[in-house]
Amino acid sequence: MTQGSLATGASAGLSPGPSSGPQSANLADILERVLDKGIVIAGDIKVNLLDIELLTIKLRLVIASLDTASQVGINWWQADPWLSADAANGSNRRELEEENRQLRSRVKALEARSRDGG
Repeated sequence: MTQGSLATGASAGLSPGPSSGPQSANLADILERVLDKGIVIAGDIKVNLLDIELLTIKLRLVIASLDTASQVGINWWQADPWLSADAANGSNRRELEEENRQLRSRVKALEARSRDGG
């Protein structure tokens, strides 16, 4: 999405607001800028009792478009079978190949046993 591709209040038929002051950005403009550049929110929560750490929670929130995230090396969704059809097919394919290999070895063992008179 390029800058200025979303309709502003003035072009959508709404009043543009006071012309003498700075024009405030609408929610769509802000969202477009955030997704274009990305934003990271990080924080740690620690619970201590008498200088003994009982609990640590690390929070990391990244808000960005998929293109922006991919550019900076964040692409975990591509390997998650719940979020990516390619990843799901890849894991299913590996499971089927492993099952096929096991079945072939069992068939060979049964054939060898039947040849030996077992």
